[in-house]
Amino acid sequence: MKRLIIPVLSGLLILTGCAPLNTYYKPGASVPTLNKDTTACEVQALRDVPPSTLTRLKPPVYIPAGRTCNAAGQCVDVPGYYVPGGYETYDPNDGLRLRVERQCMADKGYAPVSIPACPDAVAKAAPLRATRTLPRLTETSCVIHNADGSFQIVNRG
Repeated sequence: MKRLIIPVLSGLLILTGCAPLNTYYKPGASVPTLNKDTTACEVQALRDVPPSTLTRLKPPVYIPAGRTCNAAGQCVDVPGYYVPGGYETYDPNDGLRLRVERQCMADKGYAPVSIPACPDAVAKAAPLRATRTLPRLTETSCVIHNADGSFQIVNRG
């Protein structure tokens, strides 16, 4: 079991290194302040728009009978069958809760952004450090994900 977990976790770490950073952004804000404001807005959104988990039945789907033939003209009849349905849970308040969170962050001066991951050459050349204060973003800004969960925003060029 341990042999399977380590490669999977390693793969996830590699994938997050290539992923963009999706966050709220306000140039000049400190990362601890960003984290505090984000948590406060998430809590407010949960308070104002609580989860309402609902369950619905997904009906079975019938796949009708058919015939498949190869290039030589040999055909096989495939009988019809049902794909079982099942249950799914969902929260109809998810969208509204996200809008309340975004409005709260906008009221604090933040905007949602997606910062692309830095190319490998840039990531390897940059000194290892974490961003403490959010810099102005430019068209050449990119992010390096650090192993400890922090990030570094680099303005190339």
